[in-house]
Amino acid sequence: MIHPASKKYNCIIVEDEPIAAEILETFISRDPELNLIGKCSDAVYASNLLSIHKIDLMFLDLHLPVVKGFDFLKKLKNPPFVIVTTAYHQYAIEGYELDIADYLLKPIPYERFATAVGKFKYLMEAEDALLELAERDHIFINSGKKQIKIILQDIFYIESLREYIHIHTKTETFTFKMPISKIEQSLNPNIFTRIHKSYIISKPKIEVKSATVVQIKGKKLPIGRTYKPFIEL
Repeated sequence: MIHPASKKYNCIIVEDEPIAAEILETFISRDPELNLIGKCSDAVYASNLLSIHKIDLMFLDLHLPVVKGFDFLKKLKNPPFVIVTTAYHQYAIEGYELDIADYLLKPIPYERFATAVGKFKYLMEAEDALLELAERDHIFINSGKKQIKIILQDIFYIESLREYIHIHTKTETFTFKMPISKIEQSLNPNIFTRIHKSYIISKPKIEVKSATVVQIKGKKLPIGRTYKPFIEL
């Protein structure tokens, strides 16, 4: 009997402490589905690897030389999934605002590492299953055992709240557990645009716009500073 090949997820370690990087490398080697592309001690080298390879997961230390971990992450246009590794618990809230998969405190026990990787795999599998592009005019999104059909023309805007997204349509609001960055990849950029880390809008649905805000369905949505240079409304 031929078994299907095991899935492989490409990952990188961004860590300037050699011992911490070595521990992560050992943990990664114990998971046959993880493929370590490289170890980086700073954000510059990490940027190079991200531009050359398709990376699914990044283990990111926050206290890097020159550019700090979160500053680096904020600058990435399409970041991979991120598991933060740090000795400092006070940055957890900021981390979750940046859509990270998990937050590991050093020293990291293997069991806790395995749990974090499990969360990442759940998100990756959800991404594969959730976004089935059918015809151009709609998408199917899995919700439990059901498939919800959403007509793209009915979408006003999509809002992210922690690990959930709310899709606001003409008739109702749908809620799904998935990162906003993943649904963004399945939408036509000529119609939909990301204006903020928490919002994707349908351009034809804009009622009022300014340099900092757009209004859709009577709701004022902020334009994030990071997104201003990329937005053509």
